[in-house]
Amino acid sequence: MNRRHCATAAITLVCALTLLAFPGPAFAAPEPAPTTPASVTRPGAPAPPAPGQSLEQVRLEIDALYRQAASATDAYNLAEERTEKQSAEIVKLAQEMARGRARIEELKNRAGAAARAQYRGGGLPPEAQLALVDDPQLFLDGVGRIEQGHKATKDLITELTRTQADLATYTKDASAQWEKLEATRVKKEKAKKELKERIAAAQKLEDRLEKQELARLLELEKQAQYQAQTAWLNSGALKGISGKASKQGLKAVRFATQQLGKPYVWGAEGPGSYDCSGLTSQAWAAAGRGIPRTSQEQWRLLPRIDIKNMRPGDLIIYHSDASHVGMYIGDGAIIHAPRPGRNVTIAGAGSMSILGVVRPDK
Repeated sequence: MNRRHCATAAITLVCALTLLAFPGPAFAAPEPAPTTPASVTRPGAPAPPAPGQSLEQVRLEIDALYRQAASATDAYNLAEERTEKQSAEIVKLAQEMARGRARIEELKNRAGAAARAQYRGGGLPPEAQLALVDDPQLFLDGVGRIEQGHKATKDLITELTRTQADLATYTKDASAQWEKLEATRVKKEKAKKELKERIAAAQKLEDRLEKQELARLLELEKQAQYQAQTAWLNSGALKGISGKASKQGLKAVRFATQQLGKPYVWGAEGPGSYDCSGLTSQAWAAAGRGIPRTSQEQWRLLPRIDIKNMRPGDLIIYHSDASHVGMYIGDGAIIHAPRPGRNVTIAGAGSMSILGVVRPDK
């Protein structure tokens, strides 16, 4: 079984690399094998998943649930990223506060030393002591020292005041960061709960199906993807597309290709599993270009390009809420991590609803 799996993965890898190296016909899913309608059951076969509900309806319901889970996963990943940044900012502020307190203590000690020196001088201020000096040279030297002392005292008070103000600002900023961190934590937990509920609901629907129905469901899924890809290709979307990948783009595609067959796990960034944006962000990180962690942030922050200018390594963002992303590898195909229960795979770039294309290295 392991040898067979390795052989299959190797063949898939070679095919993917061939797509990049040589021009060929636009990628489309193979023609589906003829099947009987989902609503028809054989004698003794399992009953439909719900009264009056066809397998196609179940497929659409499962697809909607996983779409909602993907959106919640994106919200969770964004909250996770912000939590890390906010936590780091709080640590930085705490360090600044510690330094500020240490500096205030040092300045207070210096002020105390000056007060003790004056006390040892009989309690008279330097000016009064200078007035009692008879030697003109000593008087002039004393005037210089007094001026230096005044400046040092003024500088000391100024620095002490500034440091105290900075400390108050750090404290205020830390309090604000704690509030943001708590709000982000609440969002993260809400998103986590929602995505788990959606995935559980989808899996519950799948668990109600018998083995033959699951196979038929997978076939329906492939058919829907094939029809969408065919319609996209027939629209002329690939006409004139001949962009060559950049050096970084090739590195990103190579990394993504090496992940073929690894399972989708929400929130995962490798090396053993990925979610959709975890795969694309890690692929570009491997190419030496850091990009946002989530598909929604990738869509919001990365430079957008027209589909007609698309080249391997670009990221295709899917669905109106930018909840999914795949990496274009050329010839009308993408590599992506589809959803829970599926592995990193090659698919038609038009097999899902395209929102737009972004280029990390533009």
